Amino acid sequence: MEIIDHLEDIPVVPMAVVTSGTFDGVHFGHQKILKKVAKTALELKGQSVVITYWPHPRFVLGKDADTLRLLTTFDEKAALIARTGIDFLVKVPFTREFSELSADEYVKSVLLDKLKTKKFIIGYDHKFGINQSGDFTYLHENQKRFGFEIEEIPRQDIDHVGVSSSKIRAALAEGDVLMANEYLGRNYSLMGIVTRGNQLGREIGFPTANIYLPEEYKLVPTDGSYAVKVGLRGSSHLGMLNIGWRPTVGGRHKTIEVNIFDFDRDIYGQEIHISFVSQLRKEKKFEDIDELKNQLIKDKEEAINILSHEKD
Repeated sequence: MEIIDHLEDIPVVPMAVVTSGTFDGVHFGHQKILKKVAKTALELKGQSVVITYWPHPRFVLGKDADTLRLLTTFDEKAALIARTGIDFLVKVPFTREFSELSADEYVKSVLLDKLKTKKFIIGYDHKFGINQSGDFTYLHENQKRFGFEIEEIPRQDIDHVGVSSSKIRAALAEGDVLMANEYLGRNYSLMGIVTRGNQLGREIGFPTANIYLPEEYKLVPTDGSYAVKVGLRGSSHLGMLNIGWRPTVGGRHKTIEVNIFDFDRDIYGQEIHISFVSQLRKEKKFEDIDELKNQLIKDKEEAINILSHEKD
């Protein structure tokens, strides 16, 4: 898949089959749309194009910008879209000026002038243009004028419960990793850098790798302990991860730290990939270190049991 950073850089795309959207999370519903676009392009002997916006429109327009957290960074989103067989991903810089384009201006400047769109495929709830004035009804009414085919993928074809990025964010905010993973069609994950902590975990027999997330907007599940899979330089490991304030030891700031099972290597500064499988428990304050250690022993046993039944 080729990534195009600006509309001006779009090459000539023969028989372009196009879809557009933010696609945060590239969840199960998104995947159905993207695979449909890729399949249609093959049938028409054309090429498939996904238009997405960065930064997320809500950051630019100030809609919950301070609290919004995203399911995917741009690089994560691009990698997931590539898996669906798409040929081109067009990264449109989303600005306030761009948000003020009318639906007609959007169609002309993006779909016609730049892409020479042959077919435009959208999900049932997709809207574009100022005040979200562009939708399937608008496109259908103007189809002859625009000169390209239009197809809407109805809700029941995407998912009968109506998968949405908002529902996935809400599930992760409650620690309901199982529901989030079902909607995503894969395990929720995050990427970070291993940093040095206070070494307390090592002292009690559960050494942990502290994780720093470079992107502040990346959604972190609610505080608690989780059974996880860990990726390090192409190798895969099992572990348990804690998110929270470490109240038992008087923690003063929130941390993300993972105990990798049967692992003893120096990985400071390395990139680490965390795949969430299930929540073990909410974070709590224990009476003392011994009680905490006993709980960690139980957590590890439960995590191993959960992960042993997890499909690769």
